[in-house]
Amino acid sequence: MQWLWTILLLIGSNVCMTFAWYGHLKLQEMHISDGWPLILVILLSWGIAFFEYCLQVPANRIGSDINGGPFNLMQLKIIQEVISLTVFTLFVTLVFKGESLHWNHLAAFICMIAAVFFVFLK
Repeated sequence: MQWLWTILLLIGSNVCMTFAWYGHLKLQEMHISDGWPLILVILLSWGIAFFEYCLQVPANRIGSDINGGPFNLMQLKIIQEVISLTVFTLFVTLVFKGESLHWNHLAAFICMIAAVFFVFLK
């Protein structure tokens, strides 16, 4: 079950981080944060990123073979990157209507999936 908790925590972590990094752009697009000083936008992003760390750190501790988990550090990082790109793609295509997927984006995802395959080879 450690692998499942690791994946779920990484997904939650990446949802938070995507909102921290890009959510303020949606707020600006919606004219909610027009006129906010940059420091306020940064503090909002940091506040959201706090929850990312609250999920990321346990995910790495539970999933790491250093603590008896199923993944080595390289595997954890590649899994995190694939989750990050997947969450980002879903976020951008669902939240920002002007963005769309193209063939080269799908080709890049195939390469990332190949990276997961190769990192798990013995």
